[in-house]
Amino acid sequence: MFIRKLLRKRLRTGLAGVAALALVGTMATAPAQAATEEADDSKVLRIATDGFIDSFNPFTSFYLMPTNTFKYMYENLVANSAEDTQVSEGLATEWDTDSEGKVWTYKMRPDMKWSDDEPLTSKDVAWTYNQMMEKEEMSVANGALVENFDKVEAPDESTLVITLKEPQANNPGQEIPVVPKHIWSKVDKPGEFKNDEDTVGSGPFQLESYEANKSVTLKANPNFWRGEPTLDKIQYRYYTNSDAQVQAVRSGEVDFITGLTPEQFKAIEDADNVETNVGNGRRFSGISINSGLADAKGKEFGTGHEALKDKKVRQAIRAGIDIDTLREQVMQDYAQPATSFVPSVYEKWALPEDNPVVTGFDVERAKKLLDDAGWKAGSDGIREKDGEKLSLRFLTDADATIEQNTAKFLKPWMKDIGIELKNEASDADTTSELTTKGDYDMYYSGWSLGPDPDYQLFINTCASRPDAEGNGGTSQDGYCNKKFDKLYQQQHVELDEDKRADLVHQALALHYDDAASVTLWYQNQLEAFRSDRFTGFTKQPTDGGMIANQVGYWGYTSVEPAGAEDASGEGGGIGARGWIGIAAAAIVVIGGGGFLLNRRKKSDDRE
Repeated sequence: MFIRKLLRKRLRTGLAGVAALALVGTMATAPAQAATEEADDSKVLRIATDGFIDSFNPFTSFYLMPTNTFKYMYENLVANSAEDTQVSEGLATEWDTDSEGKVWTYKMRPDMKWSDDEPLTSKDVAWTYNQMMEKEEMSVANGALVENFDKVEAPDESTLVITLKEPQANNPGQEIPVVPKHIWSKVDKPGEFKNDEDTVGSGPFQLESYEANKSVTLKANPNFWRGEPTLDKIQYRYYTNSDAQVQAVRSGEVDFITGLTPEQFKAIEDADNVETNVGNGRRFSGISINSGLADAKGKEFGTGHEALKDKKVRQAIRAGIDIDTLREQVMQDYAQPATSFVPSVYEKWALPEDNPVVTGFDVERAKKLLDDAGWKAGSDGIREKDGEKLSLRFLTDADATIEQNTAKFLKPWMKDIGIELKNEASDADTTSELTTKGDYDMYYSGWSLGPDPDYQLFINTCASRPDAEGNGGTSQDGYCNKKFDKLYQQQHVELDEDKRADLVHQALALHYDDAASVTLWYQNQLEAFRSDRFTGFTKQPTDGGMIANQVGYWGYTSVEPAGAEDASGEGGGIGARGWIGIAAAAIVVIGGGGFLLNRRKKSDDRE
């Protein structure tokens, strides 16, 4: 595995999001108005954000805000449909794999152009992938996605062939932004390139300008293969905090906001000219438990409580949490019941609620599990063993209302079963540092997943565990179980999708029983936009899905000014209905095995 220490921060910030409420720097309390005449133009969509940006280099950046813009700047070899996130056409119009799932052949869309009018061919894809395979500095963000690549070839300008080291079921052409060779091959130090103005890409929008802590402006790409968007520009505007963002959309200073808390959502849903959306999210939230951290070679590190190495103690913690009440009170029911770390929006892969391994709130069962583990109640009700009290540290983000409210409920519930819980609230960076070193017992965690579970399963294998400095792989919870590893590998190469889904469910059930973490819920994405300004937002999935934080570029690319005469797709741009039609029709059946595939992100994600 390549060294990807910074990826550990995704435990705190999640994967790809449009208006992430994380890592806020020294930003003005009022919005920073961009110095452009187009700021109030009817075809400029203004989005509130406070997302952190290090660069716009798709090879190195994995923070939320840049990752989101990459989806609009660079098309992938294959995409994921808006309708149901299934694999669909991207730069490639069709593909097939050999009977072993080891050699994948793609046919490129003819006559494509980069935004600077240069031809876009399979040579660009091969160059992008090979850079990631050969140069460590070019693999920082997405190196894991090419680690199984043996070679990538472009025998002609319309054909790309990926030969894998080992067979895999999920399509290897997803999630990797393809860049123009004629631009990037001339960059002296591509690993340090900021790529922060006048970009050249293949997606629906290109980065026009960036002012740190002020604004990010993207302009429409007339050469985008699906058709030039109706919008002229997308402009992200910075605000210090989420309450300021809410006020901005209420007053009309911005047109779109996402990542609302339940309280903010309820406060704004009746505002004039504001329409809201409750989207089924692709993110899980939960409690990660330090079950005994070690690196990929088995070298232990960290300060986790010894009791947490016992599965019965971890199972008792889950049994002692009234998750239904927690979801109702903290999330005000703006979250879906959860089983495993694969969200229910991905119905085929998610662990079914009726799986025999899934258990509910049961205080008496929790007490018995602790009794069986040898932890007996002391005079103060807190359990003891060999003279040591069962006292656990719970790390949370001091600025995250949901995390703080969760901790308030957990403390008395844990006391009811004999566990003392100490909430240690700090900033996100401090928590990231502590969790990397293993200096915790439990912490509030969350990840966003793409349509295929392979990546998230992979980062729960023994080989994915990093060391105490964060070097090596990226692990969800520091989990290691050889039986799980075997199930991961079996599903990884299983070409029959139904059989693969069964293997995935077995792996998730094993992880649930081992209780390396407690998944609390799948949080709804709460969003709002100015209905007097814009219409035509495309959701993913189209039935009950979200607008921002998608796996792809559907959300904003179909947007039109409210009352636009070309709302049917005629004149000026492809139009909302045309985009939605393409999104629904673009699902491609993969040749060879004749099955539909997808894979995660990172994003994430990890996306």
